[in-house]
Amino acid sequence: MSTPLSIHAPTGTTKGAVIVIQEAFGVNDHIEDICSRLAGEGWLSIAPHFYHRTGDPKLGYDDMSLVGEHFMALNPQSIYEDLDAALLHAAEAGFAPSAIGVVGFCMGGTLALLTGVEREVGAAVTFYGGGVTKGRWGLPPLVELAPRLRAPWLGFFGDLDTGIPVEEVEQLRAAAASADVPTVVVRYPNAEHGFNCDRRSSYNAEAAADAWQRTLDFFAANLHHP
Repeated sequence: MSTPLSIHAPTGTTKGAVIVIQEAFGVNDHIEDICSRLAGEGWLSIAPHFYHRTGDPKLGYDDMSLVGEHFMALNPQSIYEDLDAALLHAAEAGFAPSAIGVVGFCMGGTLALLTGVEREVGAAVTFYGGGVTKGRWGLPPLVELAPRLRAPWLGFFGDLDTGIPVEEVEQLRAAAASADVPTVVVRYPNAEHGFNCDRRSSYNAEAAADAWQRTLDFFAANLHHP
């Protein structure tokens, strides 16, 4: 079963490719919007559909009970299959690993860091990825993965995120600092989980704008397309 990909072609001068990894709610309008915004900045944007084996739903933000069956069905094999499908598409479009970045939100933030460890990419960005001290889907926790990062990594977290305590964020910062690549963690004191998504009640416009600009700058500095 091949992985469906949402693909947004870049406009203007093409800078590289970015893999966009979904939240726990599927490849919904927010993720498509992220892809569109990145494409508008010159990045080929590719969002693999991690839930395609369980119906490929677009889930709303108001009923977490619908998330579990799809979230819990993920496993390392399916995760790598879907990541690799997106990375292959970028490669076939003419982009070397040094020109490919990855950004993920919520569960995708977890998988973005994983990609920076287990696959060859030029940069990885995590928005409030969980599983920091306790692994998910049969994968190691982020504090164990982070020292093995092979790509420069940038992480964003909100201090008011009830699922990712500040103490865990600081453990992750320290773990990532021991990697052989540059790593940065940015905390927003007044932000909750999901602060980047303007469709969620936790949206924080100031934090979202700052994180977005930092993300664009990070990709521009680290991804290089001839």
